[in-house]
Amino acid sequence: MSILDIALLKENIEKAALYDFENSKVFGSAYCVIQGDDEIYKKCFGTVSADSTHPVTENTIFRLASMTKPITAVAILILIERGLISLDDKVSEFLPEFKDIHITQITQNGLTDLGKVQNEITVCNLLTHTSGIGSDPLKEQKTTYNDKKSIDSAVEFYSKFGLDFDPGTKQQYSPFAAFDVLAKIIEKVSGTDYHDFLKREIFEPCGMVNTTFTPTREQWNAMIAMHNKVDGKNCDEKMNDDCVFSDFPKTHYLGGAGLVSTLADYSKFAKMLLNNGKTPAKQVLREDTVRLMQTPFVSEEIMPSSERWGLGVRVIVRDDYENLPVGAFGWSGAYGTHFWIDPANDIAAVYMKNSLFDGGAGNESARNFEKAVKDSLTNS
Repeated sequence: MSILDIALLKENIEKAALYDFENSKVFGSAYCVIQGDDEIYKKCFGTVSADSTHPVTENTIFRLASMTKPITAVAILILIERGLISLDDKVSEFLPEFKDIHITQITQNGLTDLGKVQNEITVCNLLTHTSGIGSDPLKEQKTTYNDKKSIDSAVEFYSKFGLDFDPGTKQQYSPFAAFDVLAKIIEKVSGTDYHDFLKREIFEPCGMVNTTFTPTREQWNAMIAMHNKVDGKNCDEKMNDDCVFSDFPKTHYLGGAGLVSTLADYSKFAKMLLNNGKTPAKQVLREDTVRLMQTPFVSEEIMPSSERWGLGVRVIVRDDYENLPVGAFGWSGAYGTHFWIDPANDIAAVYMKNSLFDGGAGNESARNFEKAVKDSLTNS
C-alpha cells in the first residue's frame, strides 16, 4: 500500500483545478480524497454560476447523472443479500412483459423484428450492460413525454421496443433503460417506492441528507448552474424546468441518471464502499458483497480493454490503465461527476462538476484528478 503525501496532493489537485479554470471547463468544482479513516483533502473551487460570486461549497448540489447507477446497484445488492433476488434471476420472473422479448432494429421502414432472443435477460445482464436494453440511441429518440413520465411508463416502452442484441453476447452501455428496469424490480420485490427504498436503506444509514430524485425548493436553490462554453467563455446553460436529468421529469426516478447530491453526501457513499459496506450507523452491505460488486463480470472476449463491468461500476483489470491500479472501481456522470474506490491503497475519491462541455466517462477533468492522486502516492 502506498501513502498519500498530503502537501503534494494539495499541489497536484490545485494544479488540475487551475487548468480547468484557465481552459473554461468549469466555473465551479469540488474534490474529496479519503485514505483509510481520514479525509485527506477536501476543497471547493469557483462559483455556482458563470456570473455569480456565490462560492461552491461541499453542500452545493450537483446533478449526478450516471453516478446514480452505483447507488442503484447497491440497492439491488441489498436485496440479493436478503435472498429476495439473485444475479441469475430472469427479469421476466418479476416483469412478465420481458418474457419471450424480441430483438429489434430501427430501419427506414420503422421497427424491424429480428426474432426472439435466445437468452433471457438476467439481473446480472442489467447491471453489466449486457442486457440489450436501451443501448440504441435511435430507439431512445422514439420516446415521448408520456414514456418518460415515470419508471412504469419507461419500462413499458422498453419492453415494447425490444432488445438491441441477444443478452450476454455483447456489452453496450445502457444510459437509462437497464437501470430503470432494475429500479422497477426493486419496487416489485421490496413492495416499496424506489426513492423511499434508497432513503431508508442507503441515504439514511450513510447520512446522505441532500441526495434525492425530488429536490425541495431549498435544494433547487442550492444547485450549481449547468456549465457550458461558448466562444471560449464560460456560460450557464438553461436546463429543462423541473427536470433533474435532460428532459426526464422529476416524477421519473431514473435508476441510471436521476439523482442530485453533494460532495459531502457522495463522499459518505464512497466511504461506505471503501469501508466494505460499513457506516457509523449500519452495515449497509457485507464485505463479501462489496467484493462481488467490484468483480469483473464481463469477459475479456466481449470487452477487451483495461476496464470491464462489475456490478454497476467499471473495474480496472489491467496495468495499462494509466492512472488507477488493478481492482479500482467506480463510475462517472454525463455532466462530469466522477468517483473511484482504490482498495489496494485504501482510497476513495470524489469529484463534482456539472458541465455540458466536458462530461461523461473519460472526461479530461476526471482523468486529471485521477492523475493528481496517483502522482501524490509515496511508498513511505
